[in-house]
Amino acid sequence: MINSKSVTVFDVARVAGVSKSTVSLVLTGSSKVSEKSREKVQKAIIDTGYIYNRDAASLRSRKSNLVAIIINDLSNPYSAQLAEGLERQIRQIGLFPILVNSGENVDTQDQLVQRLKEYKIAAFIMCPAPGTTAEWTNKLVQQGFPIIHIMREIEGANVATVLPDNIAGTSLATQHILDKGHRKIAFLGGNERISDYHQRLAGFVNTMTAHGTPPPQELCIQSETTRNGGRQAMAEVLAVEPDIEAVVCFSDVVAYGAIEHMRFHGKKPGKDIAVTGFDDLKDSRLMSPSLSTVHIDANKIGIAVCDLLSNLKNGLPTKTVIDVTFIARESG
Repeated sequence: MINSKSVTVFDVARVAGVSKSTVSLVLTGSSKVSEKSREKVQKAIIDTGYIYNRDAASLRSRKSNLVAIIINDLSNPYSAQLAEGLERQIRQIGLFPILVNSGENVDTQDQLVQRLKEYKIAAFIMCPAPGTTAEWTNKLVQQGFPIIHIMREIEGANVATVLPDNIAGTSLATQHILDKGHRKIAFLGGNERISDYHQRLAGFVNTMTAHGTPPPQELCIQSETTRNGGRQAMAEVLAVEPDIEAVVCFSDVVAYGAIEHMRFHGKKPGKDIAVTGFDDLKDSRLMSPSLSTVHIDANKIGIAVCDLLSNLKNGLPTKTVIDVTFIARESG
């Protein structure tokens, strides 16, 4: 038997030897289906273990079966990885995802939402761009559009949110570095306009402080979450503390840039300076040295989002925190 959590109406239709529309008619109790077809579908449902989600069906019928995914930056490899996982999971519950990119621009995000509203979108899933306000978000909710925020949260927004455990992630990375005996440690990347920066920084600072070595402010460097941002942040750290022993990076991409700058100055990542990332991109395990990093399971985020899509209740925001793990590799 197929895992019931992954079975779709397409699987039921295939096993029953009928069309998807026939399965849908049976599920909704339509009289337009012959008794023979109905029996085939009902048997296939039992054989496959398919579970009909009436909340998701209600969501589909209320507007359309279109779900808008607004990603903050598709040039970021993890954002692309996350979008892929979301699309796959959303299709499995019979909804159709539309993917758009805000490019970290709040005005672009607003324009995309205004245009998508014309298509009777069933729900918006978005990683909010810097500058997104609770007032703007709550107005959309009041207009009847369910919203799920992913990866970031907006204080005061009356929406469901799915986040990785950012604080635990950088805490695990920092503790790993401390256990290696390093004490001169910096935090690189991210900026104060996004919630995940504050959470990841807090995990670093809290762990360092608990260990009796609170980091000086000049070793907590903000930057763009790009390779170039990582290069610039690493340059800043070396200017302040030439004997830096380790860096905990906001993301894998920031770590890539930091490693490039180290090498440019003749320092060996993993030997002269330990490095950790956050995201666990596919390329991170293939690097030389392979990057120690915090793993976020994009599929788990997609599954949590689909659970919320199937059970959204207006005015009852829910916060779902996805567990993370630290993967030790050669870089630190």
